[in-house]
Amino acid sequence: MRPFSATLHSELTVSKPTRSVIEKKTSSEQTRLTEYRDGEGNETTSLNALDTIDNAGSLLEEALKNNAPVVSIIIPAFNEIGTIDKIVNAIRALPVHKQIIVVDDGSTDGTRDYIAKLSSIPGIDVCLHDRNSGKGAAIQSGIQRAIGDIVIVQDADLEYVPSDILLVIEPIVLRKVDVVYGSRYLANPEQDGSALHRFGNKVLTGLSNFASGQKLTDMETCYKAFRRELIQSINIEQKRFGFEPEITAKLARRRIQILEVPIQYKPRSW
Repeated sequence: MRPFSATLHSELTVSKPTRSVIEKKTSSEQTRLTEYRDGEGNETTSLNALDTIDNAGSLLEEALKNNAPVVSIIIPAFNEIGTIDKIVNAIRALPVHKQIIVVDDGSTDGTRDYIAKLSSIPGIDVCLHDRNSGKGAAIQSGIQRAIGDIVIVQDADLEYVPSDILLVIEPIVLRKVDVVYGSRYLANPEQDGSALHRFGNKVLTGLSNFASGQKLTDMETCYKAFRRELIQSINIEQKRFGFEPEITAKLARRRIQILEVPIQYKPRSW
Protein backbone atom coordinates (compact mmCIF):
# COMPACT_ATOMS: atom_id res chain seq x y z
CA MET A 1 0.00 0.00 0.00
CA ARG A 2 1.33 3.44 -0.85
CA PRO A 3 1.94 5.97 1.93
CA PHE A 4 -1.13 7.92 2.99
CA SER A 5 0.37 11.40 3.05
CA ALA A 6 1.62 13.26 0.02
CA THR A 7 4.94 11.51 -0.37
CA LEU A 8 7.01 10.86 -3.43
CA HIS A 9 9.46 8.52 -1.68
CA SER A 10 9.25 6.88 1.72
CA GLU A 11 11.32 4.29 3.53
CA LEU A 12 10.67 2.84 6.97
CA THR A 13 13.76 2.25 9.09
CA VAL A 14 14.58 1.57 12.70
CA SER A 15 17.02 3.86 14.49
CA LYS A 16 17.88 5.20 17.93
CA PRO A 17 15.45 7.68 19.58
CA THR A 18 15.58 11.22 18.31
CA ARG A 19 13.30 14.24 18.39
CA SER A 20 14.22 16.19 15.31
CA VAL A 21 12.22 17.58 12.46
CA ILE A 22 14.48 18.83 9.69
CA GLU A 23 12.98 21.14 7.13
CA LYS A 24 14.57 22.33 3.90
CA LYS A 25 12.80 24.76 1.61
CA THR A 26 13.38 25.44 -2.05
CA SER A 27 11.36 27.55 -4.46
CA SER A 28 8.92 24.75 -5.21
CA GLU A 29 9.06 22.14 -2.47
CA GLN A 30 9.60 21.53 1.21
CA THR A 31 11.39 18.42 2.40
CA ARG A 32 10.78 17.17 5.90
CA LEU A 33 12.56 14.36 7.66
CA THR A 34 10.37 13.27 10.54
CA GLU A 35 11.60 11.01 13.28
CA TYR A 36 8.95 8.81 14.87
CA ARG A 37 9.42 7.59 18.41
CA ASP A 38 7.48 4.77 20.02
CA GLY A 39 5.91 4.97 23.47
CA GLU A 40 8.47 2.65 25.03
CA GLY A 41 11.31 4.93 24.00
CA ASN A 42 13.68 2.08 23.15
CA GLU A 43 13.80 2.60 19.42
CA THR A 44 12.48 4.98 16.85
CA THR A 45 10.62 4.20 13.67
CA SER A 46 11.51 6.92 11.17
CA LEU A 47 9.76 7.80 7.96
CA ASN A 48 11.84 9.58 5.34
CA ALA A 49 9.33 11.45 3.23
CA LEU A 50 9.81 13.86 0.36
CA ASP A 51 6.70 16.02 0.63
CA THR A 52 5.84 18.26 -2.30
CA ILE A 53 3.60 20.81 -0.68
CA ASP A 54 2.43 22.58 -3.83
CA ASN A 55 0.74 19.51 -5.28
CA ALA A 56 0.11 17.52 -2.09
CA GLY A 57 -3.62 17.38 -2.74
CA SER A 58 -3.28 15.76 -6.15
CA LEU A 59 -0.66 13.28 -4.92
CA LEU A 60 -2.86 12.23 -2.03
CA GLU A 61 -5.88 11.91 -4.25
CA GLU A 62 -3.94 9.59 -6.54
CA ALA A 63 -2.61 7.57 -3.60
CA LEU A 64 -6.11 7.06 -2.22
CA LYS A 65 -7.73 5.69 -5.37
CA ASN A 66 -7.12 2.06 -4.42
CA ASN A 67 -7.41 0.31 -1.06
CA ALA A 68 -8.07 3.59 0.71
CA PRO A 69 -9.15 3.34 4.34
CA VAL A 70 -11.99 5.43 5.73
CA VAL A 71 -11.06 7.79 8.55
CA SER A 72 -13.65 8.64 11.20
CA ILE A 73 -12.80 12.11 12.51
CA ILE A 74 -14.50 13.01 15.79
CA ILE A 75 -14.95 16.72 16.56
CA PRO A 76 -16.16 17.31 20.14
CA ALA A 77 -17.35 20.88 20.61
CA PHE A 78 -18.49 23.04 23.50
CA ASN A 79 -19.11 26.77 22.95
CA GLU A 80 -16.78 27.09 19.94
CA ILE A 81 -18.93 29.30 17.70
CA GLY A 82 -15.90 31.36 16.69
CA THR A 83 -13.98 28.43 15.23
CA ILE A 84 -16.31 25.50 14.58
CA ASP A 85 -17.06 26.44 10.97
CA LYS A 86 -13.35 26.83 10.14
CA ILE A 87 -12.51 23.45 11.65
CA VAL A 88 -15.36 21.64 9.90
CA ASN A 89 -14.44 23.19 6.53
CA ALA A 90 -10.76 22.31 7.01
CA ILE A 91 -11.62 18.70 7.84
CA ARG A 92 -14.00 18.45 4.87
CA ALA A 93 -11.14 19.61 2.63
CA LEU A 94 -8.77 16.83 3.69
CA PRO A 95 -8.05 14.55 0.70
CA VAL A 96 -9.07 11.34 2.45
CA HIS A 97 -12.13 9.11 2.53
CA LYS A 98 -13.75 10.20 5.77
CA GLN A 99 -16.67 10.13 8.11
CA ILE A 100 -16.95 13.38 10.07
CA ILE A 101 -18.66 13.07 13.44
CA VAL A 102 -19.44 16.40 15.11
CA VAL A 103 -20.59 16.19 18.72
CA ASP A 104 -22.06 19.22 20.48
CA ASP A 105 -21.68 18.89 24.23
CA GLY A 106 -24.46 21.20 25.40
CA SER A 107 -23.22 24.47 23.88
CA THR A 108 -25.10 27.70 24.64
CA ASP A 109 -23.35 30.16 22.29
CA GLY A 110 -24.82 29.12 18.94
CA THR A 111 -22.45 26.21 18.30
CA ARG A 112 -25.29 23.73 18.79
CA ASP A 113 -27.46 25.39 16.15
CA TYR A 114 -24.58 25.47 13.67
CA ILE A 115 -23.78 21.80 14.24
CA ALA A 116 -27.44 20.78 13.94
CA LYS A 117 -27.52 22.20 10.42
CA LEU A 118 -24.54 20.07 9.38
CA SER A 119 -26.69 16.94 9.46
CA SER A 120 -27.92 17.69 5.95
CA ILE A 121 -24.39 17.41 4.52
CA PRO A 122 -23.44 13.93 3.23
CA GLY A 123 -20.57 12.40 5.16
CA ILE A 124 -21.23 14.34 8.35
CA ASP A 125 -22.86 12.68 11.37
CA VAL A 126 -24.21 14.96 14.08
CA CYS A 127 -24.70 14.17 17.76
CA LEU A 128 -26.30 16.69 20.14
CA HIS A 129 -25.93 16.27 23.90
CA ASP A 130 -28.80 17.71 25.93
CA ARG A 131 -26.38 19.00 28.55
CA ASN A 132 -22.66 19.48 29.03
CA SER A 133 -21.24 16.09 29.95
CA GLY A 134 -17.53 16.65 29.27
CA LYS A 135 -15.05 16.11 26.47
CA GLY A 136 -14.63 12.45 27.33
CA ALA A 137 -18.36 11.87 27.01
CA ALA A 138 -18.41 13.65 23.65
CA ILE A 139 -15.53 11.50 22.39
CA GLN A 140 -17.35 8.38 23.57
CA SER A 141 -20.43 9.39 21.59
CA GLY A 142 -18.23 9.81 18.53
CA ILE A 143 -16.49 6.48 18.99
CA GLN A 144 -19.84 4.70 19.21
CA ARG A 145 -20.85 6.18 15.84
CA ALA A 146 -17.53 5.54 14.08
CA ILE A 147 -17.61 3.20 11.08
CA GLY A 148 -14.23 4.00 9.51
CA ASP A 149 -11.06 1.93 9.60
CA ILE A 150 -9.24 4.57 11.67
CA VAL A 151 -10.59 6.88 14.38
CA ILE A 152 -8.98 10.20 15.33
CA VAL A 153 -10.05 13.14 17.50
CA GLN A 154 -9.93 16.77 16.33
CA ASP A 155 -10.56 19.63 18.78
CA ALA A 156 -12.99 22.32 17.62
CA ASP A 157 -10.60 25.20 18.29
CA LEU A 158 -7.75 26.22 16.02
CA GLU A 159 -4.84 25.01 18.16
CA TYR A 160 -4.19 21.91 16.05
CA VAL A 161 -3.56 21.98 12.29
CA PRO A 162 -5.99 19.59 10.52
CA SER A 163 -3.51 18.71 7.76
CA ASP A 164 -1.34 17.06 10.44
CA ILE A 165 -4.00 14.36 10.67
CA LEU A 166 -2.41 12.87 7.56
CA LEU A 167 0.92 12.50 9.37
CA VAL A 168 -0.69 11.04 12.47
CA ILE A 169 -2.69 8.33 10.71
CA GLU A 170 -0.03 7.34 8.17
CA PRO A 171 1.76 4.76 10.39
CA ILE A 172 -1.61 3.05 10.97
CA VAL A 173 -2.35 3.02 7.25
CA LEU A 174 1.08 1.49 6.70
CA ARG A 175 0.11 -1.18 9.23
CA LYS A 176 3.09 -0.48 11.46
CA VAL A 177 1.09 0.23 14.64
CA ASP A 178 -2.51 0.41 15.86
CA VAL A 179 -2.22 3.64 17.86
CA VAL A 180 -0.49 6.95 17.13
CA TYR A 181 -0.31 10.10 19.27
CA GLY A 182 0.54 13.45 17.69
CA SER A 183 3.02 15.08 20.07
CA ARG A 184 3.31 18.86 20.43
CA TYR A 185 6.59 18.47 22.30
CA LEU A 186 8.45 15.71 20.49
CA ALA A 187 10.22 17.99 18.03
CA ASN A 188 9.50 21.59 18.98
CA PRO A 189 8.31 22.11 22.55
CA GLU A 190 8.91 25.84 22.29
CA GLN A 191 5.95 26.21 19.92
CA ASP A 192 3.90 26.16 23.11
CA GLY A 193 4.85 29.62 24.35
CA SER A 194 3.55 29.07 27.88
CA ALA A 195 6.24 27.73 30.20
CA LEU A 196 3.53 26.98 32.76
CA HIS A 197 1.55 24.94 30.25
CA ARG A 198 4.66 23.03 29.17
CA PHE A 199 5.49 22.30 32.79
CA GLY A 200 1.95 21.15 33.55
CA ASN A 201 1.93 18.83 30.54
CA LYS A 202 5.33 17.44 31.53
CA VAL A 203 4.06 16.66 35.03
CA LEU A 204 0.83 15.03 33.83
CA THR A 205 2.61 13.06 31.12
CA GLY A 206 5.29 12.01 33.60
CA LEU A 207 2.70 10.73 36.06
CA SER A 208 0.97 8.86 33.26
CA ASN A 209 4.27 7.35 32.11
CA PHE A 210 5.05 6.25 35.67
CA ALA A 211 1.67 4.54 36.01
CA SER A 212 1.53 3.04 32.52
CA GLY A 213 5.17 2.24 31.79
CA GLN A 214 5.06 4.34 28.63
CA LYS A 215 7.66 6.95 27.70
CA LEU A 216 5.50 9.50 25.95
CA THR A 217 6.19 13.20 25.55
CA ASP A 218 2.55 14.35 25.23
CA MET A 219 -0.07 12.17 26.85
CA GLU A 220 -2.55 15.08 26.87
CA THR A 221 -2.50 15.64 23.10
CA CYS A 222 -5.78 15.91 21.24
CA TYR A 223 -4.45 14.00 18.22
CA LYS A 224 -4.89 10.37 19.17
CA ALA A 225 -5.52 7.93 16.31
CA PHE A 226 -6.64 4.33 16.72
CA ARG A 227 -7.62 1.41 14.61
CA ARG A 228 -11.39 1.43 15.03
CA GLU A 229 -11.79 -2.16 16.21
CA LEU A 230 -9.29 -1.48 18.99
CA ILE A 231 -10.78 1.73 20.37
CA GLN A 232 -14.30 0.36 20.22
CA SER A 233 -13.21 -2.67 22.24
CA ILE A 234 -12.07 -0.53 25.20
CA ASN A 235 -14.56 0.45 27.91
CA ILE A 236 -14.03 4.16 28.49
CA GLU A 237 -15.39 5.45 31.79
CA GLN A 238 -14.06 8.99 32.18
CA LYS A 239 -16.49 11.66 31.00
CA ARG A 240 -14.27 14.72 31.13
CA PHE A 241 -10.55 15.32 30.65
CA GLY A 242 -9.72 12.08 32.44
CA PHE A 243 -10.17 10.40 29.05
CA GLU A 244 -6.54 11.08 28.08
CA PRO A 245 -4.77 9.24 30.95
CA GLU A 246 -7.48 6.55 31.05
CA ILE A 247 -7.13 5.49 27.43
CA THR A 248 -3.33 5.63 27.68
CA ALA A 249 -3.34 3.40 30.75
CA LYS A 250 -5.76 0.90 29.25
CA LEU A 251 -3.69 0.65 26.08
CA ALA A 252 -0.60 0.02 28.20
CA ARG A 253 -2.36 -2.78 30.08
CA ARG A 254 -3.00 -4.46 26.77
CA ARG A 255 0.66 -3.95 25.84
CA ILE A 256 -0.35 -1.86 22.84
CA GLN A 257 2.52 0.12 21.31
CA ILE A 258 1.85 3.86 21.11
CA LEU A 259 3.81 5.66 18.40
CA GLU A 260 4.41 9.40 18.71
CA VAL A 261 4.82 11.71 15.71
CA PRO A 262 5.57 15.44 15.92
CA ILE A 263 2.75 17.86 15.09
CA GLN A 264 2.24 21.59 14.91
CA TYR A 265 0.60 23.48 17.77
CA LYS A 266 -0.82 26.99 17.82
CA PRO A 267 -2.10 27.71 21.34
CA ARG A 268 -4.77 30.33 21.50
CA SER A 269 -4.40 33.37 23.73
CA TRP A 270 -7.06 33.72 26.38
